[in-house]
Amino acid sequence: MLIKRNPNGIDIPFASEITPRAVFESRRTFIRQLALGSIAGGALLEMATREAFAQSAAQKLSAKTNSAYVVMDKPTAYKDATTYNNFYEFGTDKTDPSHYAGSLKPRPWTIAIEGEVKKPMTLDLDSLQKLAPLEERIYRLRCVEGWSMVIPWIGYSFAELIRKVEPTGNAKYVEFVTLADKKQMPGLRSPVLEWPYVEGLRLDEANHPLALLAFGMYGEVLPNQNGAPVRMVVPWKYGFKSAKSIVKIRFTKDQPKTAWNISAPQEYGFYSNVNPDVDHPRWSQATERRIGEDGFFTKKRKTMMFNGYSEVASLYAGMDLKKFY
Repeated sequence: MLIKRNPNGIDIPFASEITPRAVFESRRTFIRQLALGSIAGGALLEMATREAFAQSAAQKLSAKTNSAYVVMDKPTAYKDATTYNNFYEFGTDKTDPSHYAGSLKPRPWTIAIEGEVKKPMTLDLDSLQKLAPLEERIYRLRCVEGWSMVIPWIGYSFAELIRKVEPTGNAKYVEFVTLADKKQMPGLRSPVLEWPYVEGLRLDEANHPLALLAFGMYGEVLPNQNGAPVRMVVPWKYGFKSAKSIVKIRFTKDQPKTAWNISAPQEYGFYSNVNPDVDHPRWSQATERRIGEDGFFTKKRKTMMFNGYSEVASLYAGMDLKKFY
């Protein structure tokens, strides 16, 4: 079998090598309906297979790899990246999002951009996606709980959107508001956080080229459990800073009140930069477990400052990063 390889020497699973989400979801439908005897097995299988592949074709999202944003770590397997997730709108267990996020309807979708900008706008998903050329970037993602992944994302620098809406001189921060719909998100019934989920960045952080507005991963549109249809990816911060399923972007003069900082301010600071020298009150941040490297004798990796993205250090020159955790 011919194995395709990334020109940078990294093996990346292409979409055609992965069972599309629509296929395995249709298999579940087939099994459930066959058990109920609601339709003849052969007819249902044919219908489910035809529908699944029609849906999967629409899931492709191509983009040229930007070699300037490719880490040399081996990418996390697609299966791991889509079945081990934090997305509390669908439950607090790591497997809950992949089990329950099928209820999310990522289309039609609109995103309002408002606040301290000269050109506020409300865009549908296609219009937002077309604001700038899409590119694939392979980023590390580090979770505050001590695990990490390496994922090929598809999107463009959030700075492109900033340039389009022209922030006023009063804009100091960017606030991201996510969808909160109990009909689509069963986890919203839990009081674990204040809903909707809100995150934020300082304007200069959001304007850094690494901050990515993402629409896809692994050559396809974002799966529901990974933040469909649009999310942020801020690779030098802990994962909860990267808001998923965004419906509103506000430019503000005041620091946003963010979900985890409201819930547990002593544990989750506004900045939440990856920092091996600042422990979470309940565990060390000095090491991490890379998902997929789960062998009994596999040693944990040492956590890198800013998750290895040292180019962002200038954003925090002169700041006490233990105080501004």
